Amino acid sequence: MITRFITQVTTKFNPFSPQSKPARLFLSFLPPNARSSGMNITAQLLPRHSTEKPTLYVKFKDGKEMNLDCEKLGIKSIVEEVDRHSRILQKAADLANA
Repeated sequence: MITRFITQVTTKFNPFSPQSKPARLFLSFLPPNARSSGMNITAQLLPRHSTEKPTLYVKFKDGKEMNLDCEKLGIKSIVEEVDRHSRILQKAADLANA
Protein backbone atom coordinates (compact mmCIF):
# COMPACT_ATOMS: atom_id res chain seq x y z
CA MET A 1 0.00 0.00 0.00
CA ILE A 2 1.35 3.43 -0.94
CA THR A 3 1.18 5.55 2.23
CA ARG A 4 3.51 8.36 1.18
CA PHE A 5 0.66 10.65 0.13
CA ILE A 6 -1.64 10.04 3.12
CA THR A 7 -1.69 12.93 5.60
CA GLN A 8 -4.45 11.90 8.00
CA VAL A 9 -6.12 8.66 9.10
CA THR A 10 -9.01 8.72 11.55
CA THR A 11 -10.76 5.56 12.71
CA LYS A 12 -13.47 4.79 15.22
CA PHE A 13 -14.32 1.17 15.94
CA ASN A 14 -15.21 -1.46 18.50
CA PRO A 15 -12.13 -3.73 18.59
CA PHE A 16 -14.26 -6.77 19.47
CA SER A 17 -16.73 -6.38 16.60
CA PRO A 18 -16.25 -8.48 13.43
CA GLN A 19 -17.42 -5.52 11.31
CA SER A 20 -14.42 -3.47 12.42
CA LYS A 21 -11.84 -5.93 11.11
CA PRO A 22 -11.08 -3.86 7.96
CA ALA A 23 -10.37 -0.75 10.09
CA ARG A 24 -8.03 -2.71 12.39
CA LEU A 25 -6.19 -4.28 9.45
CA PHE A 26 -5.85 -0.91 7.70
CA LEU A 27 -4.13 0.49 10.79
CA SER A 28 -1.81 -2.52 10.84
CA PHE A 29 -0.82 -1.87 7.20
CA LEU A 30 0.50 1.60 8.05
CA PRO A 31 4.30 1.70 8.42
CA PRO A 32 5.80 2.00 11.92
CA ASN A 33 7.34 5.39 11.14
CA ALA A 34 4.08 6.88 9.79
CA ARG A 35 3.59 9.29 12.70
CA SER A 36 7.14 10.61 12.50
CA SER A 37 6.85 11.14 8.74
CA GLY A 38 3.98 13.63 9.16
CA MET A 39 0.91 11.40 9.08
CA ASN A 40 -1.73 12.27 11.67
CA ILE A 41 -3.25 9.01 12.97
CA THR A 42 -6.25 9.04 15.31
CA ALA A 43 -7.87 5.83 16.52
CA GLN A 44 -10.85 5.95 18.84
CA LEU A 45 -11.79 2.67 20.48
CA LEU A 46 -15.46 2.20 21.30
CA PRO A 47 -16.72 0.17 24.29
CA ARG A 48 -17.29 -3.56 23.87
CA HIS A 49 -21.08 -3.31 23.74
CA SER A 50 -21.23 -0.26 21.48
CA THR A 51 -23.57 -0.49 18.48
CA GLU A 52 -21.94 2.42 16.64
CA LYS A 53 -20.71 1.62 13.13
CA PRO A 54 -16.96 1.51 12.48
CA THR A 55 -15.63 4.43 10.44
CA LEU A 56 -12.44 4.99 8.48
CA TYR A 57 -11.48 8.44 7.18
CA VAL A 58 -8.40 9.00 5.00
CA LYS A 59 -7.09 12.37 3.78
CA PHE A 60 -4.42 12.81 1.10
CA LYS A 61 -1.82 15.52 0.41
CA ASP A 62 -3.86 16.94 -2.47
CA GLY A 63 -6.87 17.46 -0.17
CA LYS A 64 -8.95 14.49 -1.28
CA GLU A 65 -10.90 12.91 1.55
CA MET A 66 -12.28 9.38 1.67
CA ASN A 67 -14.90 8.14 4.13
CA LEU A 68 -14.76 4.37 3.74
CA ASP A 69 -17.55 2.11 4.98
CA CYS A 70 -15.96 -0.73 6.93
CA GLU A 71 -19.19 -2.73 7.07
CA LYS A 72 -19.63 -2.94 3.30
CA LEU A 73 -16.01 -2.97 2.13
CA GLY A 74 -13.42 -5.58 3.01
CA ILE A 75 -9.76 -4.82 3.57
CA LYS A 76 -8.88 -5.62 -0.05
CA SER A 77 -11.44 -3.12 -1.35
CA ILE A 78 -10.28 -0.45 1.06
CA VAL A 79 -6.63 -0.92 0.10
CA GLU A 80 -7.58 -0.82 -3.60
CA GLU A 81 -9.47 2.47 -3.13
CA VAL A 82 -6.59 4.09 -1.25
CA ASP A 83 -3.97 2.76 -3.68
CA ARG A 84 -5.98 3.93 -6.69
CA HIS A 85 -5.72 7.55 -5.58
CA SER A 86 -2.15 7.14 -4.31
CA ARG A 87 -1.05 5.85 -7.74
CA ILE A 88 -2.58 8.94 -9.37
CA LEU A 89 -0.59 11.16 -7.02
CA GLN A 90 2.55 9.06 -7.62
CA LYS A 91 2.22 9.52 -11.39
CA ALA A 92 1.78 13.27 -10.98
CA ALA A 93 4.86 13.45 -8.72
CA ASP A 94 6.91 11.40 -11.19
CA LEU A 95 5.87 13.64 -14.07
CA ALA A 96 6.72 16.77 -12.08
CA ASN A 97 10.22 15.43 -11.34
CA ALA A 98 10.90 14.33 -14.91
